Order: sequence, then C-alpha cells, then structure tokens
Amino acid sequence: MARLLSIDDWIEKLVAIPARDFTLERVQTFMAAHAVRPATLERYLFFSKGHYTRNLIFKNDLFEVMTICWDIGQASRIHNHRDQNCWMATPIGRLRVQNFRVEDRDPSEGTCQLVPTDVFEMDAEHPSAVNPFAPVHQVLNPTEFGERAVSIHVYSRPFESCEVYSREKGTYSDVPLHYTSEYGQLNPEEKLL
Repeated sequence: MARLLSIDDWIEKLVAIPARDFTLERVQTFMAAHAVRPATLERYLFFSKGHYTRNLIFKNDLFEVMTICWDIGQASRIHNHRDQNCWMATPIGRLRVQNFRVEDRDPSEGTCQLVPTDVFEMDAEHPSAVNPFAPVHQVLNPTEFGERAVSIHVYSRPFESCEVYSREKGTYSDVPLHYTSEYGQLNPEEKLL
C-alpha cells in the first residue's frame, strides 16, 4: 500500500529527486510508493461538463504536475507526448488508457493509421507511465464507470504542444496546450459548464 501524502509533500519529494535521477523507472517507483491524499487536491479540481480540464499545480524546468479532471463519459483525444516522460496516478475514481501503434506515417501529408494495442485501467492503487517507445494513447472515463475521476500527471520536461491523431480521418496535427487553471486559480478565459 502506498504512503499517503498531501499534494504539497508529494511534490516536495519529487523536487528532491536530482535531475540525473529523474528517470522513467525512478519516478514510477516513487509514484507506486507515494499516493496523494485526495482531500489535499480540492483547490486544484475544476470540472466542466463540456470537456476534461487541465489544472497546473507545479512547474519548473524539469517537470510539471497537474490534475486532470474528468466528468463521466469524457475522454482525451488520441495524442503523444513529444519524447517526454509522463507518469499518471488516479487518486479519485478510475480511468481507462488505450494505447495505439502508429503505422504508415507520412509527415508530408500529415497522415497515418492507428492500430489499437493494449488497454489498462488506473485507480488509486495502480499508477502508470506512458511507454516512451509507444507514446500514442487516449485516456477515457467511460460512462459505465459511473463517476467523476481525477488524475495527477507528471510531465518531464514540460511541453506546450502535442500531436493529436484522428482515427476516423487518418490524420495527425500539432495542437497547442493550455491550462484550465494555474496554481488553484481558474484562467479568466475559461468558462466552466
């Protein structure tokens, strides 16, 4: 069973990991051994009926930490992580992750084919990391789960855009990312439904 920490203490321990040791394995081991007490996340939880929300908690040059809040039935678009490492934990609810393999990629046309590969679930006892050799995935909070979910994501190094894929169209493109809230404050341009 993972040791429960406040989000502040959890981040403090992450910050204490030297940059040279901030590896996929080291952070995954940390996340398996240390969970975040859900009540300490309250000021970083913003839900919207229209879409999942990205809520920045901490950011430095090495990594950023955010909550992503998922209402029932919400899902991310299929996306990658631009050669960065990504770790995920789900202290509230549970989520499904569907991974994909990219085939027949044509950068000049922005086309490719996606083949679904493995699928797994995350909950409070099962954190995960994105495989850097097969980083294309989608995160879902299926209707059958019947409850909201909150995931904590650690991205190293922070990035401002990612590739988003359309299975239906067989295309991909670069999409800028933004935060719904930063450090517990809703961004002024955000309208939560």
